[in-house]
Formats: sequence, C-alpha cells, structure tokens
Amino acid sequence: MEIYIFVVRVSSRPADAAIARLIQGTKVLTSGGPDKLFQQTFGVFPGEKLLQPCACYISTNSGPLIGTLYISTKRLAFCSDYPLCHHPFSLQQHECVYYKVIVLLDQLSNVSSVTNGLNPSEKRMQVITTDGYEFNFMGFFSYDKALKAVNEALKH
Repeated sequence: MEIYIFVVRVSSRPADAAIARLIQGTKVLTSGGPDKLFQQTFGVFPGEKLLQPCACYISTNSGPLIGTLYISTKRLAFCSDYPLCHHPFSLQQHECVYYKVIVLLDQLSNVSSVTNGLNPSEKRMQVITTDGYEFNFMGFFSYDKALKAVNEALKH
C-alpha cells in the first residue's frame, strides 16, 4: 500500500501568507465570490450567512494543511486548498478528496487563543467541540480578524 502525505511548513513570513491569499483569491474569483464558493463546497442552511473566509492551516496528524476556514452564522467549516490522494493499490486508480471539517456553532464547547511560548507572535485558534474533538487553526493572514469573526458568530 502506498500512502502520500502532504506536509506544508507553517510560517508567519509575509511571502507565505501572500501565497495563501493568492490561492484563496484565485478559488474565490473562479467560483463567483466567497459566498458562492462556500455554498458550492458546503451547501448552506436556511438563514445562514457567511461572515468571514480566512486562509489558514489546520493541524493534522500528518502535519498542517493549508486551506480556508469559513466562519458563518451557523458553523465553522474548513476545506483544504488541495485534494489529498490515497492509492489503495498500485494497480488501481487513486482516490483524491479534499480535507473538510464542519462544526456547528452550537456544538462548540470552547474556542480559545493559544500562544506559542517560544514564539509569542505564533498564535493558533483552538476549537473544542462538546463531544471532545479538538481542532487547531493557525497561520492566519490576520489572526485577530479571524478570532473576532468567530466570537461574532458565537454571539448570533
């Protein structure tokens, strides 16, 4: 069995953040805007409004994955920028899927800001669900703006 793992270096360098924004911007333009891309990727609930799309990384067991965190009035939804491919057998076709995480806001137990003790400029958003799952988002272009949008969503 062959397994391919994509590992992306998370950095606070402006060049890395700019590349993430370009990738997100290209996807947004080709799909007709951030609202359309969100709807195409995740569907939409009645009365749901997209508050903020944020280019960032999600921490996984295989390493961080770059993608977009969508913050809406009903949920947090992440989709990787690139599909992850799995090759079950070398003679068969491979299967590629996007890495997605969807958490309804009413299933959130805690959202907190965590700072790296060795490098205080590195912050991550830790999201814990009521059933104990933990997700860590980092490498935001504008961390404070993303955290503000999540807190605004929770007020709805």
